[in-house]
Amino acid sequence: MRRDITTWHSPALDKSMEIVAYGHYGTALLMFPSAAADYLEYERFHLIDAIKPYIEAGKVKVYSINSINSESWLNDTMDGRAKVLRHQQYNQYIVDEVVPFIHRDCNGTVPIITAGVSLGALHAANTLFRRPDLFDGTIAMSGIYDLSAYSKGYFDEDCYFNSPVSYLPNLSDPYYLNLLRSKHHIYFVSGRGAYEDPDASVLIGRILTMQGIPHDIDLWGSEWTHDWPTWRAMLPHYIGTRL
Repeated sequence: MRRDITTWHSPALDKSMEIVAYGHYGTALLMFPSAAADYLEYERFHLIDAIKPYIEAGKVKVYSINSINSESWLNDTMDGRAKVLRHQQYNQYIVDEVVPFIHRDCNGTVPIITAGVSLGALHAANTLFRRPDLFDGTIAMSGIYDLSAYSKGYFDEDCYFNSPVSYLPNLSDPYYLNLLRSKHHIYFVSGRGAYEDPDASVLIGRILTMQGIPHDIDLWGSEWTHDWPTWRAMLPHYIGTRL
């Protein structure tokens, strides 16, 4: 299995950012780390091993990037406005730097599906919903899709437009709605075990239904907790049966 690490100085973030690519061809899967983790988190916790057969078969080509959550939502020394401004810079990094890198690495435009666990699931889903012209779907696992769960009381207009349960009910632009309504790979999955919040997936599902956006909400049993064994089962299942 091909494994290449690329690093560049991000103009949007003004710092060095790494990205690791696994595989040679297939639908691009862009993975957002959980919490304050780095681009190798999914490898360290054997999630890449769990989907390795699909990478080697050319079903997916996986890209895993760094988070900057320790410089925004998980940094208690920053005020709320500084956190959301840093988050906006991260959005710019994804759109202006990561997407073009993926297309170059794939020798042309390819479908890109976002994926992530926990806080990474919020980033994955938000990335799709904000830019359905660039992304083709999401596999969001064990997430909460209300940014106020992380913003600790601060909530301005920029927070609103990064909180899917806030902006999606009011989305009325026909261009973006039609793009989202054309998607076939929007998946929200959660366990019902310890530290999971299945109601968060139910809520986002209700909003998507209201907006006529196709999606699947999949709630696994109480034996599936907020932990890596759960995600090592979920992601291969969705890649193997839905992509």
